[in-house]
Amino acid sequence: MSSKTLVQVGKVHIPEDADFRHFKSICEDNEGWKLEVNKNQTMVWTKANELSSFKMVKVRSVFDDLDAATLYDVLHDPEFRKTWDKAMLESGELCAINPNNDIGYYAIRTPGPMKNRDFVTQRSWLDCGFEKIIFNHSVNHSGRPMKKGVIRGTSYLTGYYIVKLDVNKTQLTYVSQSDPKGNLPAWAVNKLTHMVAPKVIQRIYKAAKTYSSWKAKNRPGFKPWLHPEQMMELPRFNPDDIVSSEKLAASSDSLEEDEGTCKEGDLKDEDY
Repeated sequence: MSSKTLVQVGKVHIPEDADFRHFKSICEDNEGWKLEVNKNQTMVWTKANELSSFKMVKVRSVFDDLDAATLYDVLHDPEFRKTWDKAMLESGELCAINPNNDIGYYAIRTPGPMKNRDFVTQRSWLDCGFEKIIFNHSVNHSGRPMKKGVIRGTSYLTGYYIVKLDVNKTQLTYVSQSDPKGNLPAWAVNKLTHMVAPKVIQRIYKAAKTYSSWKAKNRPGFKPWLHPEQMMELPRFNPDDIVSSEKLAASSDSLEEDEGTCKEGDLKDEDY
């Protein structure tokens, strides 16, 4: 069995053990990565890759007072995400492929005059108890055509690796091998690495501290990622809904060359 992932942009693929091992190796192996940030138990690395001019980003944090199971629930729960992800414009699950794979939509707000982005991805997950993996890659579902003025980004392989280090000590690694497309200025890419990535991890941590009390009041028994029979609420996957990978490219309407006119001084830290 190959150690390389078989995941390809535009194609629905049911991951095998080798695919999850491949993602885990990306999260654990720092060879060839450049350390950009090392502060407050959070480290950020970048790495050039052959798929995009946009560098891969890896963030790793250790939480001393958070259990792995809660963090796993937080990263899965789409309703809870609406309470803490302030950059999210819209999200939703389009269909269930099987008990460990679905297809969903996510739209993100970006500081103006940069254009908003959206993604359509197949998400895959595996819970091995002391370690848990969630990753996604872009597909193109007919239920979510491209929108004028919104740039369709591409996720080549993006996700989370959660490791239980002790009873309430958890390590979270986030890896993004994606391309937001468009004409992002260089300073925006730098901000994404040094400021935005660590901020997102901290927001996830703060949200996780409130999850148990929130979930107790919001369908406490509903966790499809743990109870596969609950995924029956979603539409079933239809292969005919997956369109050709060429259509993943952003439309000419959304690729207006105006993002580079945005100056770093025009935005405040809270805009990120």
